[in-house]
Formats: sequence, structure tokens, C-alpha cells
Amino acid sequence: MGGPDRRAAALAAGDATAPGAPAPDDPRPPARVGGLVLAAGGGRRFGSPKQLALLDGRPLLEHALLAMATAKRVGHTVVVLGCHADEILARVELHGAEPVICAGWEEGQAASLRAGLQALAAASDAIVVTLGDQPAIDARAIDRVVNARDGVSAAVRAAYGGRPGHPVLIEHELFERVAGLEGDEGARRLLSGVAVALVDCDGLGDDGDVDTVEQLRVTAGGLSSPSRSAAPLRAPSAPRSPQP
Repeated sequence: MGGPDRRAAALAAGDATAPGAPAPDDPRPPARVGGLVLAAGGGRRFGSPKQLALLDGRPLLEHALLAMATAKRVGHTVVVLGCHADEILARVELHGAEPVICAGWEEGQAASLRAGLQALAAASDAIVVTLGDQPAIDARAIDRVVNARDGVSAAVRAAYGGRPGHPVLIEHELFERVAGLEGDEGARRLLSGVAVALVDCDGLGDDGDVDTVEQLRVTAGGLSSPSRSAAPLRAPSAPRSPQP
């Protein structure tokens, strides 16, 4: 999902909301918006690979990937992995995202951003970024952020109750800035001193992250409803030892 096949099928069907599709009378070529999900961290506060912790019947990371895959305005998507990459690849459905392994993941979020940008930059006019530990990000919020590109702002951010958050879209003019980020520098440093458009995404999910098991429990409660029963909440189990 989210790749050239979905775009081609939507355009063939005359879907003006296909990823990057211009309006029927718009002479410009389709915009190329890449998706980037950052999920390389070690989850030290969680105590185990939080990307694999079950939430509503899916691994935590899969929620972020599914949101990006179902966003109508996003084309090629990359997910950056680092710690526990092999186990994540074996157990998480990527929904069409291309996995990129960040060997320097221990440096912090900047290394993941650089790795993801390197994979997407050549084929993208803009990149929309979410985090793999934000399971309540909504595809509609991603689309709203992409649709808010105004040709003037260097970035677009979702806002919840007036608070800037994710998704964050960065225009091509900021790509070179990413190369200069270090350590845990992320959106705040990248967007410092540039024009940023804020887009109200109230009612379209939220960008709360999950750093601890208790936060996972709170998030699970928020996802539950009388018509939607969450699967039992549990942290990922350790891999079994091979049988003799």
C-alpha cells in the first residue's frame, strides 16, 4: 500500500485524492510526498522492544505504519529501524513500507532522520514524518498536513489543542538541514527559524507517544470502545531458545 500501484489504480479510476494527484485543471506535475516512520530506538524506558508490544491486537509499530499506508496523499514510505531490527522485520507487517536500517541508531533521532531522508530525498518533493511509538496518529491527520502545503512555508505541522506535534511535513528546502542534525535533535531544531504552518488536527487521533508499559495501558484504554475490544495487553516475550 502507498506505492506506485495504489497511485496508478487511483488515478485510473479518476480519484483526485490519489497520492500527489493534482486538481483536474492544475497544469503542475503531481507532487511527490514521501512518508517516513522513525522506529529505530531501543525503548530503554519500556524495558523491552516496544515496537513489538501488542496494542489492540497489533504490534505497536504497526499502528503507525498502517496510518501512513492508508493516507491518500502519501506515496513511497520508509520505516527506519535500528535496535531489534531483525526481530521487528520478522514480526511486524510493514504495509508496503521500505525498511531502512540505521546502523548509528544509538546516536539518537537525528541519525534516523538522516537515514530516512537519504532513502527518500531523490524521489520526494516533501516528506511527512511520524514516530513509530505514536499509535493514535490518524491517516486523516497525515492527509490534512499534506494538503496544507502552501508553497511558502518550509514545513507543515499538525496541532492538537494548539500544541504543535506530529505529523510533520518538511519541504525539499529543508533536506540539507537534516544532514546537520546531531544526537536527539529532531523537529524542534530542524524547524527553528523557518516558516512553519500549523494545521488543526483536533478530532483526528492524537500524537501521544508510548515510552512505558503504563503509557501503553493508558493508550489501550483510549483505543477501546463498546464496539471495539482490545486484545490482551502485554509486552513482547523474549525469543524462545531453539529446541535440541
